Amino acid sequence: MKRRTSALAGLALPVVALIAAWAGWYLDLRALLASYLAAWWFVTGALLGGLANVWLHQLTGGAWGETIRGPLLRAARWLPLACILFLPVLLGAPLLYPWQHGVPGAPDAAFRHAWLGPVFFTVRSIVYLVLWAGLAIVETRARTRSPARAAACLLVYGFSVSLAAVDWIMSLQPEWYSSVFGWLAATGQMLTGLALAVLLIDRGAARKRLPDLGNLLMMYVLTWAYLAYVQFLIIWAADLPHEIAWYLRRGAAGWQAVAWVLVVGHFAGPLCILLSRHAKSAPALMGVLAGALLAAHLLDCWWLVLPSVPHLTRHWLWLAPLVAGGFGLLAWTALERHGKERAHV
Repeated sequence: MKRRTSALAGLALPVVALIAAWAGWYLDLRALLASYLAAWWFVTGALLGGLANVWLHQLTGGAWGETIRGPLLRAARWLPLACILFLPVLLGAPLLYPWQHGVPGAPDAAFRHAWLGPVFFTVRSIVYLVLWAGLAIVETRARTRSPARAAACLLVYGFSVSLAAVDWIMSLQPEWYSSVFGWLAATGQMLTGLALAVLLIDRGAARKRLPDLGNLLMMYVLTWAYLAYVQFLIIWAADLPHEIAWYLRRGAAGWQAVAWVLVVGHFAGPLCILLSRHAKSAPALMGVLAGALLAAHLLDCWWLVLPSVPHLTRHWLWLAPLVAGGFGLLAWTALERHGKERAHV
């Protein structure tokens, strides 16, 4: 009976997804693509961030990494598939990116014209995706641990993710730029990857390691908040029209409320909890906190992507949660199934 129910649920999911995709295609294709990009960035970032934490452990050592290594490597096996799922964004790039129809005038317009060319953009995107899929395949199939390999992989990861964040997220508003944005994106991914690991592990059995994981989570929370604040402070203090335009779009009533939710849910709230050693040793509380951090980062992905896309209708209000829910359910089903197969073996 349980198998039949599971099979029906598995059949219903693609049907609902197809109906939602058709409705979004018909009502507002741009909103559908923007919601897809935000959800894809969130899920793929969690898998990449998990791998980055594995590489970090190979460089630093420590018992904390042994607890999360297995679940994160099993999750990383789905990264090549996640990379393939970026194809709809490439196909719909002319709808999402205004520079696909010409680069606006700017002091560095010549460089932007060369960098933001549709063909070069597609080539770079494919290079990023192939790199990430290759890194996942190499690490998940490696029989030995190598600090040298981990260091090289971290360098490739940091460089490629920074460029990808500029190409896929920042260039949604081509007049805006920030030298901190790539680091901010990578930090958010590593935070999300570790939060995913805390959810995937047996927290009761790993109770002794939870304070270490909590300390690492707190470091990521503080780093993310510091970079986000520095970016805001420098841009707002300079008060240049082409720079503050990014924050002006997020200063509207609805998005301003989202910003305050991020301040509380992505920084202040988790920090208050993680400052307590007792809280970091509580398996149930750490599980709730990890889930809350994942939810906060999804909200951050929406905040990064959706306000930057011009001419969106209000259909994104239902498309964004629906697409994210579909991605999340597919990812969790895949990870849970793989975990059960591993436990059975």
